[in-house]
Amino acid sequence: MDQLKRTPLYDVYKAQSKMIPFGGWEMPVQFSGIKEEHEAVRTRAGLFDVSHMGEVEVKGPDALALVQKLTTNDASKLQIGDAQYSLMCLPDGGTVDDLLIYRTGEDTYLLVINASNIDKDVDWIQKHADGNVTVRNVSAEIGQLAIQGPLAEKVLQKLTDTDLSEIRFFKFKQDVDMAGVKALVSRSGYTGEDGFELYVKAEDTPKLWHAILEAGKEEGVLPCGLGARDTLRFEARLPLYGQELSETITPIEAGLGFAVKPEKGEFIGREVLARQKSEGAPRKLVGLEMIDRGIPRHGYTVYKNGEKIGEVTTGTQSPTLKKNVGLALISAEHAHLDEVVEVEIRGKKLKAKIVKTPFYKRPAR
Repeated sequence: MDQLKRTPLYDVYKAQSKMIPFGGWEMPVQFSGIKEEHEAVRTRAGLFDVSHMGEVEVKGPDALALVQKLTTNDASKLQIGDAQYSLMCLPDGGTVDDLLIYRTGEDTYLLVINASNIDKDVDWIQKHADGNVTVRNVSAEIGQLAIQGPLAEKVLQKLTDTDLSEIRFFKFKQDVDMAGVKALVSRSGYTGEDGFELYVKAEDTPKLWHAILEAGKEEGVLPCGLGARDTLRFEARLPLYGQELSETITPIEAGLGFAVKPEKGEFIGREVLARQKSEGAPRKLVGLEMIDRGIPRHGYTVYKNGEKIGEVTTGTQSPTLKKNVGLALISAEHAHLDEVVEVEIRGKKLKAKIVKTPFYKRPAR
């Protein structure tokens, strides 16, 4: 068995957290408890180690052409300091990965990819690199922290003279002095809350981790693990690669058509995705709320009138809503609000209804 990788923070928190394997990494699933950490992010702020995520630098006069060929969104719209959500697809429309694109210079882009896909993605990007462009996997050089929640800006502002209110949603600033550490600071998030991502040199990650937790003591900031990260992103209907997205699931099926721009010109998978976007995809990701008692879990089969129509991609008892809910990829013909379907749970077919998503939207503050 391959040795699990560890982030620069492993030694800092290994004694305070429950560790699990995740995408080839040894990561904390929880510190004080999933529900407590989830509630901290929804009401105050939580701090996540996301240093397992991958980073790839694409640089050179042909960098934009490569990014445009590989990704579904229109990166030509990015100014320096802009971030964009996008996807890389196979020719048949299946998803190689979803990612964030940061335009960090005139001819330089930073692609932030999923931890479990780093090697596959880097090979895919390099395979398609033509012309005057260099592709460099810088994942090992970079640590990444995310502070999420309504008090994230207030806490982080204590550590810098840079006015964080100037960083709008899907924007970033580079070379920000954050507690004596140089950081790229962006504002997006994977929880449905306001929040910031901080990219630093790997060796500086522990210093910044401690500084943020110290600065956030008064506000009740908690360190958070993968468990809360998953329940938070799920409530906000944000996809997890390997569940809502995969090489057999297209972005259109997953409800991510906003990040697919066929009108920008050629890119890998364009033909299939353009057709699905205009005519509809054969399957659709929907929200489920259980009517009968039971929790819909990943991989459980969904039925209608005894016929299999799809399966659950993610499901849990929502800590915020206190309801048993799930996301399911089902035949588009059955994807109607309030339609009653059945989920097979432990050999029993239990009723659920199709509901609106996201399950949670943050209140205006």
